[in-house]
Amino acid sequence: MRFLVVAALLVGCNDLRDFAGTWDGRRVGDDPVLRVGVSATAHATLSIAQCDTHVFRGLLSIDGLLQPTEVDSIAGVEADALSDLTFAGSPLRVFMAFVPMSDGHGDAIAVIGLFADHRIDIRIMRQGASPVYAIFAFQPQS
Repeated sequence: MRFLVVAALLVGCNDLRDFAGTWDGRRVGDDPVLRVGVSATAHATLSIAQCDTHVFRGLLSIDGLLQPTEVDSIAGVEADALSDLTFAGSPLRVFMAFVPMSDGHGDAIAVIGLFADHRIDIRIMRQGASPVYAIFAFQPQS
């Protein structure tokens, strides 16, 4: 019986649909390699339209880097072993998406981590002539 109660609580806490809505993010990390191609004070906004175990869809904007742009998780990643990707902090789920950057220098990869304590981290990265690497920590918009 105790197992069923614990299992029910965990399922309730891990419902990814609870992440839908608007989120504010600030750039984090003091090391210069963690803020390539983005202002140290950059702010981001994320509006999640759909989020479940197979799909992440929304709009992302980043000061000086990205106008409000659609972000859709890569279906192939969600069907592959990459869907089990994890890192420090043990996210509930990690999504990957290509994000067309506003500067015209190509797409970036977004790695989107959703955490049990109701927060989101997004890493934006792009290699090449105009590299970008930045981490944003998001909290629900109040």
